Amino acid sequence: MCILPATFPGNPRYMHARTQDAMTYVRKYGRPDLFITFTCNPKWYTIAKELMPGQSAYDRPDLIARIYHLKLGKLMDVITKDQVFGPVCCRMHTINWQKRGLPHAHILIWLCDKTEATEIDHLISAEIPDPSADPELYEIVTTNMIHGPCGSRYNYTSCHNSDGKCTR
Repeated sequence: MCILPATFPGNPRYMHARTQDAMTYVRKYGRPDLFITFTCNPKWYTIAKELMPGQSAYDRPDLIARIYHLKLGKLMDVITKDQVFGPVCCRMHTINWQKRGLPHAHILIWLCDKTEATEIDHLISAEIPDPSADPELYEIVTTNMIHGPCGSRYNYTSCHNSDGKCTR
């Protein structure tokens, strides 16, 4: 029998230690102000340009991991160094790999200047952009940010359970 130490990533002791770290942040700073999910897009140009003819992003987990970590680092720089949401007291994240083989990060951000929900609503919106005012943004949002199509009219998709119903 081999008992892995808490310093070995991914094992139960490691995960317990990270949970304790998160609870320490909550005790000191309160609840996190932002919960951000950052998902890898296999259509990113930096991924697509490195693929050989006939290859898909799913054939290159090494490439996916490397580019994803670079982009995640840039996102964290924008949040912490550029202070796009204001000064950050602390942060933590975890990276998971989805069923189809792509990573996504769950990021918790504690801001130094506490904000009200109404203030956050001025920074973040969930609207589909006007296609005539900003066609490029409209294309990005409708292509990448909307779930579907799914349902009985469409062939099997990854969001369907065994009864053929969408689980999202």
